[in-house]
Amino acid sequence: MAEEEIPENLEITDELIAERRAEEPGETPEDMTSWQRPITGTIDVINMWAGKIICLLLVPLIFAMVFEVVSRKAFAVLSANDMADLARSWGLGPTLWAYDISRMSGGILFMGAAGYALMRGVHIRADFLYRNWSSKTQATVDAALYLAFYFPAMLFFFWSSYEYGLKAFGGNIFDTVGWERASDSTWAPYVGPARAFMPIGAFLLLLQGFPELFRAFHQMGKERESKFLKLLPFYFVALAAVFVTVYYPNVSPIDDWFAGIFGGSDAFSFSKPTIGLFMLAAMLFAIFVGFPISFTLIFLAFVFGTWGTSSKLTFFLMTLQTNAVMLDDQLVAVPLFTFMGIMMEQAGLMERLFRAVQLMMSRTRGALYVAVLFVSTIFAAATGIVGASVTILGIMAGKTMNRSGYNVRLAAGTITAGGTLGILIPPSIMLIVMGPVLEVPVTDLFRAAILPGIMLASLYLVYSLGRCLMDSSLGPILPVDEQPETSPYYPAEVAIVFAALFFFIWLCIKASTGALAIFPFAGLLFPIAWIGIMYAVYNWTRKVKPGGFYFSDLWYEFFMGLVPPTVLIAFALGSILAGWATPAEAAACGALGSIILSVAYKKFTTAGLYDALIKTLELSVLIMFLVAASNFFGAVFSNLGTPKMLTELLLSLDMSPIMMLILIMALIFLLGWPLEWVPIVLIIIPILVPTVLSLDLGFENEVDMLTWFAILVAVNLQTAWLSPPVALSAYFLKGVVPEWDLKDIYLGMMQFMCIQMLGLILIFIFPEIALWLPEYLSGSN
Repeated sequence: MAEEEIPENLEITDELIAERRAEEPGETPEDMTSWQRPITGTIDVINMWAGKIICLLLVPLIFAMVFEVVSRKAFAVLSANDMADLARSWGLGPTLWAYDISRMSGGILFMGAAGYALMRGVHIRADFLYRNWSSKTQATVDAALYLAFYFPAMLFFFWSSYEYGLKAFGGNIFDTVGWERASDSTWAPYVGPARAFMPIGAFLLLLQGFPELFRAFHQMGKERESKFLKLLPFYFVALAAVFVTVYYPNVSPIDDWFAGIFGGSDAFSFSKPTIGLFMLAAMLFAIFVGFPISFTLIFLAFVFGTWGTSSKLTFFLMTLQTNAVMLDDQLVAVPLFTFMGIMMEQAGLMERLFRAVQLMMSRTRGALYVAVLFVSTIFAAATGIVGASVTILGIMAGKTMNRSGYNVRLAAGTITAGGTLGILIPPSIMLIVMGPVLEVPVTDLFRAAILPGIMLASLYLVYSLGRCLMDSSLGPILPVDEQPETSPYYPAEVAIVFAALFFFIWLCIKASTGALAIFPFAGLLFPIAWIGIMYAVYNWTRKVKPGGFYFSDLWYEFFMGLVPPTVLIAFALGSILAGWATPAEAAACGALGSIILSVAYKKFTTAGLYDALIKTLELSVLIMFLVAASNFFGAVFSNLGTPKMLTELLLSLDMSPIMMLILIMALIFLLGWPLEWVPIVLIIIPILVPTVLSLDLGFENEVDMLTWFAILVAVNLQTAWLSPPVALSAYFLKGVVPEWDLKDIYLGMMQFMCIQMLGLILIFIFPEIALWLPEYLSGSN
């Protein structure tokens, strides 16, 4: 019998992580080559401490943004009630420093810990081919690509960022007179201290390459290792020669080494757009081989950028794009929403809510399907971590469904489909990343995703319950001994409770938009007062039992599992949708709220908090470093003119705009099998955007068209998560419910994949499903 899984012991935040390392930092195999062991252990420990220290930056990041929101909102409330002088005397109002502190902290967070992330094995790779190779083959390929791709890329990255960072100090780090200041903020802080983490992070990455290379040597065996070691001195001499030639051409007889090789020969004389095509083909080949994507993109951008233009321009684009990502105030929301979701999961809210909904629906066919979909929708609005949702849902529902005689295929499909809702429903990490890529406000994407997300969850529910109505054996009523005791008026209980809940959610949304500001802090007091009224009525009915009516015990568990996360989500998302707070500000408030919830539920521990900080750091580095690498790759690719050429080529085909868009959607769907959403959104989508913008689809403006396109992409990629044989959701579920056959899980997922396709078609035919709410809220604002 398989050992029962314990949720706390599972890694549920790593659906994007191919090879998370199990051993402790500094641990090395005893049979590793003797001189490699101390180097490997020492560098591992250096990067371990870099990560452990840098993850603590999340704390001041949360504080700075929460302080800004509270100070600004309190000032607005007091000023609206003729107490502006009092607000000023308390020092309230918009701050000068919070914006810069938050974005610089976010930049340091991902750049300074990039080496730590590599040490922990969390840089993403497309491993659907890689995982099928023998360990020796994997190690050999890794070693070859580290030498061919990684070390040249990281060496160029480090030196270019070092020169760029030094300029921020005016050439003299000890004289602040010449230091560069930020020109895009009122506070205008010195940028040097934050920019210094670009070369620091690049240097730590360069160092960490040696332990990774040595581990590959050890894994491939002594015979192969000896061949690599013989070539190693010649390799580093050649690498040094290339470095000197590129950065110090006066020392070398060749003016520009790459330009001399590729530009001086007719065999290598191609137009810039054609070089971009070679670059694209090399990228696809290298990704499918299985090397970490970020480093592949950086290396290829260096090589093809130098070939097509010049090394100076390429290095400038690298530093410029990396610096832009480090100071991107929208991307700060990525670590904050990730932290919020991890902390809420630690508080055990999902398990508590699931049990309550299960008991509430115990006399209904398919009650567990309802419970799974209800809880997954709520949890999707708290975090976009698919692995967390599928794993926890599998643990909670899998064995109960087996014991209750539920159909395995329908059960597996419900769990995996519900778990993928986090991709779409705000605060979706994917939408946060996609906003800057498409140059569409993240707020608009959040607004546009709500109705499609609710529509898909409803379609799942209708399908599951419809199947149960046609065949009761698919989802039997729970056994009598598992049904809770209720009053004789249970339908009235349900109606009253949900009416009270809907009114409570309405109060939260109105409060977050400022519509209840009748007196100072009324928006906070009204929802709290309503909770008090609900609690008082609950206790009164249980004590008096008027006419035999009372509220059952299960409602307390239901409220304790639902109300706190609902309050948190309603205020966070409501403030974003209303335009009252930026996504990053709302995420910071949500992060703080998740800590408060974990304390209130007596789940808070210092170790748990630190574990959440570390997990947040790992996922944030994974995403944000890939954003920087793909932006660099995309800048070089665009500079070569290839996107324009591809757009003209596609438009020359005898196809209608609708058919062209269908072709693009089909391409994204197919790429969603081998690739995760991160490389698709960051690499493939920017290539396709010029073509999409050139299509005459009848939209009044580009923002509406790109918003609609973004939702189509999100639903499309969500569909790919349910598409065998590569979909990771199946492996997450199989890991926690091992008695379910993988074939049955696949067949269950495919049912819901068809529902996803229906949802995608509906959004395609009726764009207003995505665009109505943004237009309505924009008009209201």
